[in-house]
Amino acid sequence: MSQAGTPVPGSDLPTRFAAGIAMIAVAVAATWLGGWPFRALAAAAAAVMIVEWADMHRVPRLWAWLGAALLAAILLVGAEYLYPAGSADWMYDPASGAMVAFVDDQTLSPNWLAFGAVALAALLIGLLSRRLAMIGGMAYVGIPTFAMVSLSWVWEVLVLWVFVVTWATDIFAYFAGRSIGGPKLAPRISPNKTWAGLIGGVAGAALLGWLTAWYFDLEPLFRWIGGPMGAIAQAGDLYESWVKRRAGVKDSGTLLPGHGGVLDRLDGLLAVVLATTLLLMAGLWTA
Repeated sequence: MSQAGTPVPGSDLPTRFAAGIAMIAVAVAATWLGGWPFRALAAAAAAVMIVEWADMHRVPRLWAWLGAALLAAILLVGAEYLYPAGSADWMYDPASGAMVAFVDDQTLSPNWLAFGAVALAALLIGLLSRRLAMIGGMAYVGIPTFAMVSLSWVWEVLVLWVFVVTWATDIFAYFAGRSIGGPKLAPRISPNKTWAGLIGGVAGAALLGWLTAWYFDLEPLFRWIGGPMGAIAQAGDLYESWVKRRAGVKDSGTLLPGHGGVLDRLDGLLAVVLATTLLLMAGLWTA
Protein backbone atom coordinates (compact mmCIF):
# COMPACT_ATOMS: atom_id res chain seq x y z
CA MET A 1 0.00 0.00 0.00
CA SER A 2 1.01 3.59 -0.41
CA GLN A 3 2.83 5.25 2.42
CA ALA A 4 0.42 7.93 3.56
CA GLY A 5 2.11 11.21 4.23
CA THR A 6 4.91 11.15 1.66
CA PRO A 7 4.48 12.51 -1.86
CA VAL A 8 5.21 10.06 -4.63
CA PRO A 9 7.89 11.42 -6.96
CA GLY A 10 6.29 13.10 -9.94
CA SER A 11 8.00 10.83 -12.47
CA ASP A 12 6.56 7.75 -10.75
CA LEU A 13 2.99 8.96 -10.26
CA PRO A 14 1.69 8.34 -13.82
CA THR A 15 3.06 4.79 -13.76
CA ARG A 16 1.60 4.18 -10.34
CA PHE A 17 -1.78 5.58 -11.37
CA ALA A 18 -1.93 3.56 -14.60
CA ALA A 19 -0.93 0.36 -12.81
CA GLY A 20 -3.53 1.00 -10.12
CA ILE A 21 -6.32 1.48 -12.65
CA ALA A 22 -5.29 -1.69 -14.48
CA MET A 23 -5.29 -3.71 -11.26
CA ILE A 24 -8.70 -2.38 -10.25
CA ALA A 25 -10.12 -3.22 -13.68
CA VAL A 26 -8.81 -6.78 -13.54
CA ALA A 27 -10.05 -7.28 -9.97
CA VAL A 28 -13.54 -5.92 -10.70
CA ALA A 29 -13.89 -7.95 -13.91
CA ALA A 30 -12.84 -11.19 -12.20
CA THR A 31 -15.10 -10.46 -9.24
CA TRP A 32 -18.12 -9.83 -11.45
CA LEU A 33 -17.48 -13.00 -13.45
CA GLY A 34 -17.12 -14.96 -10.23
CA GLY A 35 -16.67 -18.72 -10.25
CA TRP A 36 -13.50 -20.10 -11.79
CA PRO A 37 -12.16 -16.81 -13.22
CA PHE A 38 -12.20 -15.26 -9.76
CA ARG A 39 -10.80 -18.37 -8.10
CA ALA A 40 -7.98 -18.58 -10.63
CA LEU A 41 -7.02 -14.94 -10.00
CA ALA A 42 -7.17 -15.43 -6.22
CA ALA A 43 -5.02 -18.57 -6.41
CA ALA A 44 -2.48 -16.86 -8.67
CA ALA A 45 -2.26 -13.82 -6.37
CA ALA A 46 -1.85 -16.07 -3.31
CA ALA A 47 0.92 -18.04 -5.04
CA VAL A 48 2.82 -14.86 -5.90
CA MET A 49 2.43 -13.55 -2.35
CA ILE A 50 3.85 -16.78 -0.93
CA VAL A 51 6.90 -16.50 -3.20
CA GLU A 52 7.36 -12.86 -2.18
CA TRP A 53 7.06 -13.78 1.50
CA ALA A 54 9.60 -16.56 1.05
CA ASP A 55 12.00 -14.21 -0.75
CA MET A 56 11.73 -11.66 2.06
CA HIS A 57 12.66 -14.36 4.56
CA ARG A 58 15.40 -15.84 2.35
CA VAL A 59 13.68 -19.19 1.97
CA PRO A 60 15.04 -21.28 -0.95
CA ARG A 61 12.92 -20.96 -4.08
CA LEU A 62 12.17 -24.71 -4.13
CA TRP A 63 10.18 -24.41 -0.92
CA ALA A 64 8.64 -21.14 -2.03
CA TRP A 65 7.27 -22.73 -5.19
CA LEU A 66 6.14 -25.88 -3.38
CA GLY A 67 4.31 -23.74 -0.83
CA ALA A 68 2.73 -21.65 -3.56
CA ALA A 69 1.61 -24.74 -5.49
CA LEU A 70 0.17 -26.40 -2.39
CA LEU A 71 -1.73 -23.28 -1.39
CA ALA A 72 -3.10 -22.80 -4.92
CA ALA A 73 -4.29 -26.42 -4.91
CA ILE A 74 -6.11 -25.94 -1.60
CA LEU A 75 -7.74 -22.78 -2.89
CA LEU A 76 -8.93 -24.34 -6.15
CA VAL A 77 -9.71 -27.93 -5.15
CA GLY A 78 -10.82 -27.14 -1.62
CA ALA A 79 -13.09 -24.34 -2.76
CA GLU A 80 -14.76 -26.56 -5.35
CA TYR A 81 -15.27 -29.30 -2.75
CA LEU A 82 -16.69 -27.02 -0.05
CA TYR A 83 -18.28 -24.35 -2.26
CA PRO A 84 -19.03 -25.78 -5.72
CA ALA A 85 -19.00 -23.01 -8.30
CA GLY A 86 -22.50 -21.83 -9.19
CA SER A 87 -24.29 -23.52 -6.29
CA ALA A 88 -24.64 -20.72 -3.73
CA ASP A 89 -27.78 -20.49 -1.62
CA TRP A 90 -30.28 -17.97 -2.95
CA MET A 91 -33.88 -17.29 -2.00
CA TYR A 92 -36.79 -15.25 -3.33
CA ASP A 93 -37.38 -11.93 -1.59
CA PRO A 94 -41.08 -10.95 -1.90
CA ALA A 95 -40.34 -7.35 -0.94
CA SER A 96 -38.02 -6.73 -3.86
CA GLY A 97 -39.29 -9.40 -6.20
CA ALA A 98 -35.73 -10.63 -6.77
CA MET A 99 -33.49 -13.52 -5.78
CA VAL A 100 -31.13 -12.58 -2.96
CA ALA A 101 -28.17 -14.29 -1.32
CA PHE A 102 -29.11 -16.31 1.74
CA VAL A 103 -26.52 -16.25 4.50
CA ASP A 104 -26.75 -17.38 8.11
CA ASP A 105 -24.18 -18.43 10.68
CA GLN A 106 -23.88 -21.86 9.04
CA THR A 107 -23.43 -20.81 5.42
CA LEU A 108 -19.71 -20.17 5.79
CA SER A 109 -19.01 -22.75 8.50
CA PRO A 110 -17.11 -24.99 6.01
CA ASN A 111 -14.43 -22.30 6.16
CA TRP A 112 -13.21 -23.79 9.44
CA LEU A 113 -12.28 -26.96 7.57
CA ALA A 114 -10.51 -24.95 4.89
CA PHE A 115 -8.66 -22.85 7.47
CA GLY A 116 -7.52 -26.04 9.15
CA ALA A 117 -6.28 -27.42 5.83
CA VAL A 118 -4.28 -24.25 5.20
CA ALA A 119 -2.82 -24.43 8.71
CA LEU A 120 -1.75 -28.06 8.18
CA ALA A 121 -0.22 -27.21 4.80
CA ALA A 122 1.64 -24.31 6.44
CA LEU A 123 2.96 -26.59 9.16
CA LEU A 124 4.05 -29.18 6.59
CA ILE A 125 5.96 -26.70 4.44
CA GLY A 126 7.47 -25.05 7.49
CA LEU A 127 8.76 -28.33 8.91
CA LEU A 128 10.03 -29.68 5.59
CA SER A 129 11.83 -26.45 4.73
CA ARG A 130 12.98 -25.93 8.33
CA ARG A 131 11.86 -22.33 8.00
CA LEU A 132 9.31 -21.30 10.62
CA ALA A 133 8.61 -18.14 8.63
CA MET A 134 6.84 -20.27 6.02
CA ILE A 135 4.29 -21.43 8.59
CA GLY A 136 3.26 -17.86 9.35
CA GLY A 137 3.39 -16.79 5.71
CA MET A 138 1.22 -19.63 4.42
CA ALA A 139 -1.41 -18.96 7.09
CA TYR A 140 -1.18 -15.18 6.68
CA VAL A 141 -1.87 -15.40 2.95
CA GLY A 142 -3.91 -18.59 2.63
CA ILE A 143 -6.61 -18.16 5.26
CA PRO A 144 -7.80 -14.70 4.14
CA THR A 145 -7.59 -15.69 0.46
CA PHE A 146 -9.82 -18.72 1.04
CA ALA A 147 -12.18 -16.48 3.02
CA MET A 148 -12.41 -14.19 -0.01
CA VAL A 149 -13.20 -17.12 -2.31
CA SER A 150 -16.01 -18.16 0.04
CA LEU A 151 -17.46 -14.63 0.01
CA SER A 152 -17.43 -14.67 -3.78
CA TRP A 153 -19.34 -17.97 -3.72
CA VAL A 154 -22.07 -16.42 -1.57
CA TRP A 155 -22.35 -13.20 -3.58
CA GLU A 156 -19.74 -11.37 -5.64
CA VAL A 157 -21.03 -8.03 -4.33
CA LEU A 158 -19.64 -8.91 -0.89
CA VAL A 159 -16.15 -9.10 -2.39
CA LEU A 160 -16.73 -5.87 -4.27
CA TRP A 161 -17.69 -4.18 -1.00
CA VAL A 162 -14.46 -5.42 0.60
CA PHE A 163 -12.48 -4.10 -2.38
CA VAL A 164 -14.15 -0.68 -2.24
CA VAL A 165 -13.53 -0.30 1.49
CA THR A 166 -9.87 -1.28 1.13
CA TRP A 167 -9.26 0.93 -1.90
CA ALA A 168 -11.02 3.87 -0.23
CA THR A 169 -8.82 3.43 2.84
CA ASP A 170 -5.67 3.47 0.75
CA ILE A 171 -6.64 6.45 -1.41
CA PHE A 172 -8.08 8.66 1.34
CA ALA A 173 -5.21 7.84 3.71
CA TYR A 174 -2.66 8.78 1.07
CA PHE A 175 -4.22 12.13 0.17
CA ALA A 176 -5.07 13.06 3.77
CA GLY A 177 -1.55 12.24 4.89
CA ARG A 178 0.00 14.09 1.97
CA SER A 179 -2.10 17.24 2.27
CA ILE A 180 -2.34 17.49 6.07
CA GLY A 181 0.77 15.76 7.34
CA GLY A 182 1.24 16.11 11.08
CA PRO A 183 2.32 13.60 13.74
CA LYS A 184 3.56 10.22 12.63
CA LEU A 185 1.39 7.18 13.27
CA ALA A 186 4.07 4.55 13.90
CA PRO A 187 7.47 6.03 13.01
CA ARG A 188 9.44 2.99 14.15
CA ILE A 189 7.45 0.70 11.87
CA SER A 190 6.46 2.88 8.93
CA PRO A 191 7.91 6.40 9.21
CA ASN A 192 5.79 7.89 6.42
CA LYS A 193 2.35 7.16 7.85
CA THR A 194 0.53 9.86 9.81
CA TRP A 195 -2.44 10.12 12.13
CA ALA A 196 -4.09 12.35 9.53
CA GLY A 197 -3.74 9.52 7.02
CA LEU A 198 -5.30 7.06 9.46
CA ILE A 199 -8.29 9.32 10.09
CA GLY A 200 -8.68 10.11 6.41
CA GLY A 201 -8.57 6.42 5.51
CA VAL A 202 -11.18 5.52 8.11
CA ALA A 203 -13.45 8.35 6.94
CA GLY A 204 -13.11 7.35 3.29
CA ALA A 205 -13.82 3.69 4.07
CA ALA A 206 -16.87 4.64 6.14
CA LEU A 207 -18.27 6.86 3.38
CA LEU A 208 -17.69 4.60 0.38
CA GLY A 209 -18.53 1.46 2.36
CA TRP A 210 -21.89 2.97 3.27
CA LEU A 211 -22.57 4.14 -0.30
CA THR A 212 -21.68 0.74 -1.76
CA ALA A 213 -23.87 -1.08 0.77
CA TRP A 214 -26.74 1.32 0.06
CA TYR A 215 -26.39 1.04 -3.72
CA PHE A 216 -26.42 -2.76 -3.72
CA ASP A 217 -28.96 -2.95 -0.88
CA LEU A 218 -26.64 -4.94 1.37
CA GLU A 219 -27.65 -5.78 4.92
CA PRO A 220 -27.33 -3.02 7.57
CA LEU A 221 -24.12 -4.56 8.89
CA PHE A 222 -22.26 -3.43 5.79
CA ARG A 223 -23.50 0.14 6.05
CA TRP A 224 -21.82 0.71 9.39
CA ILE A 225 -18.62 -1.32 9.51
CA GLY A 226 -16.77 0.46 6.69
CA GLY A 227 -14.98 2.78 9.13
CA PRO A 228 -13.75 0.03 11.47
CA MET A 229 -12.67 -1.98 8.43
CA GLY A 230 -10.67 1.04 7.29
CA ALA A 231 -8.77 0.91 10.58
CA ILE A 232 -8.26 -2.83 10.16
CA ALA A 233 -6.94 -2.30 6.62
CA GLN A 234 -4.33 0.12 7.93
CA ALA A 235 -3.43 -2.29 10.73
CA GLY A 236 -2.81 -4.91 8.04
CA ASP A 237 -0.65 -2.43 6.17
CA LEU A 238 1.36 -1.68 9.30
CA TYR A 239 1.84 -5.37 9.99
CA GLU A 240 3.38 -5.94 6.57
CA SER A 241 5.55 -2.85 7.05
CA TRP A 242 6.78 -4.36 10.32
CA VAL A 243 7.55 -7.65 8.55
CA LYS A 244 9.49 -5.84 5.82
CA ARG A 245 11.43 -3.79 8.36
CA ARG A 246 12.43 -6.96 10.20
CA ALA A 247 13.43 -8.57 6.91
CA GLY A 248 15.41 -5.49 5.85
CA VAL A 249 13.56 -4.89 2.57
CA LYS A 250 11.69 -1.88 1.20
CA ASP A 251 9.12 -3.74 -0.92
CA SER A 252 7.88 -7.32 -0.94
CA GLY A 253 8.63 -7.55 -4.66
CA THR A 254 8.88 -5.65 -7.95
CA LEU A 255 6.09 -7.20 -10.00
CA LEU A 256 3.72 -4.21 -9.95
CA PRO A 257 5.11 -0.97 -11.49
CA GLY A 258 5.05 1.83 -8.94
CA HIS A 259 3.51 -0.39 -6.26
CA GLY A 260 6.19 -2.91 -5.35
CA GLY A 261 5.00 -6.47 -4.86
CA VAL A 262 1.58 -8.09 -4.79
CA LEU A 263 1.83 -8.44 -1.01
CA ASP A 264 2.46 -4.68 -0.76
CA ARG A 265 -0.74 -4.11 -2.67
CA LEU A 266 -2.96 -6.62 -0.86
CA ASP A 267 -1.80 -6.41 2.77
CA GLY A 268 -4.80 -4.34 3.88
CA LEU A 269 -7.20 -6.44 1.81
CA LEU A 270 -6.10 -9.64 3.55
CA ALA A 271 -7.00 -8.13 6.92
CA VAL A 272 -10.35 -6.70 5.80
CA VAL A 273 -11.60 -9.79 4.01
CA LEU A 274 -10.75 -12.03 6.95
CA ALA A 275 -12.44 -9.70 9.47
CA THR A 276 -15.54 -9.41 7.27
CA THR A 277 -15.80 -13.16 6.80
CA LEU A 278 -15.40 -13.84 10.51
CA LEU A 279 -18.22 -11.39 11.28
CA LEU A 280 -20.52 -13.28 8.92
CA MET A 281 -19.40 -16.64 10.32
CA ALA A 282 -20.29 -15.30 13.79
CA GLY A 283 -23.87 -14.76 12.64
CA LEU A 284 -23.79 -11.00 12.30
CA TRP A 285 -25.53 -11.03 8.90
CA THR A 286 -28.60 -9.17 10.09
CA ALA A 287 -31.88 -8.45 8.35
